[in-house]
Amino acid sequence: MVPLILVLLLALILFGAGFALKALWWIAVIVLIVWLLGFVVRSVDSGGRKGRWYRW
Repeated sequence: MVPLILVLLLALILFGAGFALKALWWIAVIVLIVWLLGFVVRSVDSGGRKGRWYRW
């Protein structure tokens, strides 16, 4: 009985880790798209050159 519970617990942990990693990949792709869009939509400053789209 104990080995069965351990196997089921291991399967549950691995399934949860796989789902979390897949979610993290989607978040990374969304952040990459936003980062790339930032280069496209940069504002032009008073000197006529493109400024930074981020604050720091």
